[in-house]
Amino acid sequence: MAKEGPPSVSRDLQELQRKLCLLLESFQNNSKVVAFMKSSVGQYLDRHPFLALSMLMFVTMSAIPVGFFLLIVVFTSLGALMGALLLEGLVISVCGLSLLCILCGLGFVSLAMSGIAMVSYVVVSGLMSYWFSPRPLAPQNANVDCQLAVKSADFEGLDQE
Repeated sequence: MAKEGPPSVSRDLQELQRKLCLLLESFQNNSKVVAFMKSSVGQYLDRHPFLALSMLMFVTMSAIPVGFFLLIVVFTSLGALMGALLLEGLVISVCGLSLLCILCGLGFVSLAMSGIAMVSYVVVSGLMSYWFSPRPLAPQNANVDCQLAVKSADFEGLDQE
């Protein structure tokens, strides 16, 4: 019975890279993405990838607080229909200020996370290219070979005496 070894890591990484390239290609060939990338905003974000990543993180992280804010606005609007206009104004003002504070905090967090993601990407890609790059064998130093030959000749001379 022959043992089958585990699949090589480089083959798995090549397969993963191929799948990611296909996924990226399908996104880039989408008609809506092509139309957005031809716009001035798309071209600006294409030239500034850190800003694009920060905006993406900010939008995704701010979806829940904005959703809660809109939910509170709907509920207080329903309350206003029942006659609580003063309460609605107060609640919307307090919630609006709270949302502003939360979104500012999320902006700083998204910038920090974008920075961490960019640094991690650079470090990991550098390590991966270092680990998996083919390296030629280091040539031996001729000076070391000469020293070894002289020392072996010295030992042979000792044996003959």
